[in-house]
Amino acid sequence: MHHGSCLCGGVRYQVSGDLAPIQVCHCSQCRQAQGAPFATNIPVPEADFQLLQGGELLRAFESSPGKQRVFCSHCGSPLYSRNAKTPGVLRIRAGSLEGELATRPVAHFYVASKANWWTIGDDLPQFPEAYRPKP
Repeated sequence: MHHGSCLCGGVRYQVSGDLAPIQVCHCSQCRQAQGAPFATNIPVPEADFQLLQGGELLRAFESSPGKQRVFCSHCGSPLYSRNAKTPGVLRIRAGSLEGELATRPVAHFYVASKANWWTIGDDLPQFPEAYRPKP
């Protein structure tokens, strides 16, 4: 079981099961939404996510058609996003999880639009856009 919250603690949640690898997204929307050079996302089956408190504080912003970014309306912390293209999956913001995590980053995505002032300093794979495995 993994627990997470927003900065003010008004929203609390838990995720059951093992966490998938962290996806590091450098797209311009993630940069603006995070106020940082990238976002760190963990895809989680919606069925494994349970809101423990603060549902009334959650707000969603549709940043592009079918993509909602969910945040705490009190402190502004981004918590997760959902996309109509991947129903049943939430992308939890790794920074909102509490404690030590066993999972690690797997790759950098959307590096074609990364911030020019940020240098990627690791050996993880880099993809110009989203990685889509071939069937």
